[in-house]
Amino acid sequence: MASNNIYQTPLSSRYASKEMAELFSPATRFSTWRQLWLWLAKAEKKLGLAISDEAIEQMEAHLTLTDEDFAVAAEEEKRRRHDVMAHVHTFGRNAPAAAGIIHWGATSCYCTDNADLIFLKKGLDLLLPKLANVIHKLSRFALEYKDMATLGYTHYQAAQLTTVGKRACLWIQDLLFDLRNLTRARDDLGFRGVKGTTGTQASFLQIFNGDHDKVEELDRLVTEFAGFAYAYPITSQTYSRKIDADVISALSSFGATCQRIGSDIRHLAATKEIEEPFEKDQIGSSAMAYKRNPMRSERMCSLGRHLANLNKDALDTYAAQWFERTLDDSAIRRIDLPSSFLTGDILLRILDNVVSGLVVYPAVIKRRIKDELPFMATENFIMRLVNMGGSRQDAHERIRVLSHEASAVVKLEGKDNDLIERIKRDEFFKPIWGEIDALMDPKTFVGRAPEQVVKFVDTEVAKALEPWKSQLSSEVSQLNV
Repeated sequence: MASNNIYQTPLSSRYASKEMAELFSPATRFSTWRQLWLWLAKAEKKLGLAISDEAIEQMEAHLTLTDEDFAVAAEEEKRRRHDVMAHVHTFGRNAPAAAGIIHWGATSCYCTDNADLIFLKKGLDLLLPKLANVIHKLSRFALEYKDMATLGYTHYQAAQLTTVGKRACLWIQDLLFDLRNLTRARDDLGFRGVKGTTGTQASFLQIFNGDHDKVEELDRLVTEFAGFAYAYPITSQTYSRKIDADVISALSSFGATCQRIGSDIRHLAATKEIEEPFEKDQIGSSAMAYKRNPMRSERMCSLGRHLANLNKDALDTYAAQWFERTLDDSAIRRIDLPSSFLTGDILLRILDNVVSGLVVYPAVIKRRIKDELPFMATENFIMRLVNMGGSRQDAHERIRVLSHEASAVVKLEGKDNDLIERIKRDEFFKPIWGEIDALMDPKTFVGRAPEQVVKFVDTEVAKALEPWKSQLSSEVSQLNV
């Protein structure tokens, strides 16, 4: 009950997956600090510093914090006003043989920055397979509906027909860009490593009595222990905050993609062409019982907007750093780094659920095509008349007049579009009266959309998903929110 009296971010308390919420938890953060101190001690010992086996063993035995450790650390931080040193002293109580060598030669950013880079890498490792699965499921949807003609829109006005599957490929292509961007951001990540207070490694050079080779080997060993391919060769007290901006930029771009897809689905729901999943007992409105609100897509747009805007925070934080570092980056990064990953994780859970159960209404789609097709078919009529020796300009003018008359009937009188009946009564079009129905077949208006879907999925999508092949799921995502 006590937790109900304290604000909790809905990102972790309501929406995010357990594994992502745990990654950015205090338990993971502080146990990672302890792991970093252990790696540093092991590397220093290997390179000849006087660190006992007992010290290493005690550190290894206390990498996971207990409730008592958290209480002790909280008291230490009240006393010392420094979170890293509070945990240094707390760890020293657990491992008394190591108390004198924990954090030897390091600065606070050895713990905080290296831990953040570990979290960024692990966070991207959690997100990427989920994104691959969304693309995989949406690709199957695209193939299933590759031939189903539907109204295309430009300026949100009815335009040339496309297909339901081809429109889904627009979403997939943007998600492929996100998969590429997030993969690159992960693969580019390096480690801060062992660099000292202003990045010069001066403290470690002193510890090793001026031996530059040993300092470089120390940096290499700790980086290897952490599982990174390389350490950034140049840092200040921190790794460059441009790296945060780089990662969050890729996540923010994905947030914008989610807004785009969510908005399309919301518009399609309004016209009753396509809907997101809607459970049997789900309530759309507390007052209007008949409603089937697109709540998941709305949430996707809402959280996508939040994620897209975090990019500015990251850029501003990078730009505001002075010389070797200022601390105005600290508080905002404690908020923005977890927020960006938790939000990205939530969006992927929602998106997976939505694309796993999209509901298509063919009869509605056909009816909407029927309402607009007479206008669209006029181009076919004009081209056929010209092929038969008629004047394009004369045909265009006659179509223009009849179209405006039919449009007035629809808009001013609320009646059905009667353009085709008008054309069938107009002697000007008599040469093509017998061909009008064939010229209005929706299949003749979708161009190469079906072929484009197949080629796109079989080539671009298949190539992009190859690294994730073993992790692709056929299960429908369940999301009770």
